[in-house]
Formats: sequence, structure tokens, C-alpha cells
Amino acid sequence: MAQFSVYRNKNPRTKATFPLLVDVQSDLLEPLNTRVVIPLTKSPSLIKRPVSHLTPKISFEGDEYVLLTPQLAGISRTELGALAGSLTGDRQAIVAAVDFWLTGF
Repeated sequence: MAQFSVYRNKNPRTKATFPLLVDVQSDLLEPLNTRVVIPLTKSPSLIKRPVSHLTPKISFEGDEYVLLTPQLAGISRTELGALAGSLTGDRQAIVAAVDFWLTGF
């Protein structure tokens, strides 16, 4: 499991709204049984007050998604679906969003 890997959401209750999960956890914490993820959605209407730094738009597999940084969560590895790809190229935007969520700037 590598940082910025994208996984299919296999949770039947949430996968329609959040089809993909981005693993943002450091590779140094690989031994843990949990992963910190941020969901991706195609529904920007879920965000009442969009803040581009906090919820950047991300392109993946030819579709545009919104990174829902305020929904950052820790989940068990077993809750991750199939590996779908990587957002390593979007590292700067993802780290900036998490930093803004955590520190406010």
C-alpha cells in the first residue's frame, strides 16, 4: 500500500456517493492495520461552501472528482476495495488540502 493510492470503495452504503478513497497515510506507517483515507466524489453539491484549497478538484480515469478532505477518516485495511490507481501526480494538491484542514493555512 503506497501513499496516494486510490482504492474502490466497497462499502455498499457509501460507494455511490464516494466511489473512490485516496490513501494519504505515510508509507512509514505501513505495518499498521489501519489506513487514513480521503473520499473522492463526483457530487460537488455535497460541499455547501467550497474552498478550493480544502476540496480541490482531481482528475482520475478521465473523470473529475472533488477531494473531500473534511471527510478524512481512519479505516481498517480490510475496508479498502480494489486498487484503482495512484494520484502521486496530485501529491502537492492533496498535501496542501490536508495541511489547510489541519492548520488553516
